[in-house]
Amino acid sequence: MDGIVIVGAGECGTRAAFALREAGYSETVTLIGAEPHLPYERPPLSKPASEGVQLKSICTKDALRAARIAYYQGTSAAKLDVHSKLLTLDDGNAVKYDALLLATGASPRRLTCTGAEYVLDFRTYSDARAIFSLANHGARFAIVGGGLIGMELAAVLRGKGVAVSVIEAAPRPLGRAVPARFAAKLHARHVEEGVSFYLGQGIAAITVGAVILSDGTAVPADVTVSAIGVVPEISLAEAAGLATGNGVLTDAGLRTSDPHIYAAGDCAAVLQANGSHVRFECWRNARAQAETAARNMAGTTVNFTTIPWFWSDQYDLGLQVAGLSQPGHASVVRPLSNGEMEFYLDEGRLIAAAGLGTGNSVAKDIKLAEMLIAAGISPDPDLLADPAVNLKSLLKNVRAA
Repeated sequence: MDGIVIVGAGECGTRAAFALREAGYSETVTLIGAEPHLPYERPPLSKPASEGVQLKSICTKDALRAARIAYYQGTSAAKLDVHSKLLTLDDGNAVKYDALLLATGASPRRLTCTGAEYVLDFRTYSDARAIFSLANHGARFAIVGGGLIGMELAAVLRGKGVAVSVIEAAPRPLGRAVPARFAAKLHARHVEEGVSFYLGQGIAAITVGAVILSDGTAVPADVTVSAIGVVPEISLAEAAGLATGNGVLTDAGLRTSDPHIYAAGDCAAVLQANGSHVRFECWRNARAQAETAARNMAGTTVNFTTIPWFWSDQYDLGLQVAGLSQPGHASVVRPLSNGEMEFYLDEGRLIAAAGLGTGNSVAKDIKLAEMLIAAGISPDPDLLADPAVNLKSLLKNVRAA
């Protein structure tokens, strides 16, 4: 037996390796990781401690050894031969497999303007160390991209007293993933904290000391960071002839167009009930898809059905979003003691919820909302809007029914 090979040692790939053992798989498990570290968590990179950026390992060497996981550290996959079931590595070695998991993640989307070579990315541990080492010296920062990563970075930098400008091509920040109500509140908080915004602007050029906008405005910047999103890392799959689009295309069980190859995490575009393929870029998705893929590779048959969920901490505010809302969905606002929630209904059915509040104050309500979404209910909007009505009681009523 050649066992299972996993390409990518991030949250998804590493979790899948351990989940295979938990599922009772006893053959060889090989984990291929391109970075020169033990597998580590990415979310803490944007939240450095007082002593600097911390490398928070997902597991130890002893844990890998105990689980009999062969970890190829600092090694990349160079070529995939699906006919021979052979993966060639960048050091010239090759490993055979019975089943393969692509957990190759995503790469930062690159700026293409003049002076793009001056820009720093924010994706890896080494990226974070470079950025925050400059922040400690009081440099003026320009962040290109007003999405979650860019706004989280802006909040941390302002906390260090660093001057920050955010440049966003869209008319408002946080426009892609965050409901408009909460995007506006977070935007206002950033303005209160002293962040300068340049919205609806493209980049003409980047120089050593400034970012030149499309209208000719020069935004002072000693350091420019790109946070304009990511693209799925699908080059290995494409070269091997697997079906790809906005990611490696999979069925609901995370199988690719080759029955011996699976894909999970940021690189995977998963088949939905309406026939489309969707990528989910979040920490929980990486873990959940890892477990689904591992169970299927170990011999069971399960589909990926986890409700999408993500969180973002900016200043003392905590945002959580569960489910997938669309602009046309009806919404119901529910005030909370330290924040508020918004529920989203599609023809009466609860399909998503979001909350923004101080610290972790919305976490309990979002968890209950997730359970209500999973139950597929069509609740009375007045009950959702009434803070005196406990969401737990609604859930109990659903279960009783």
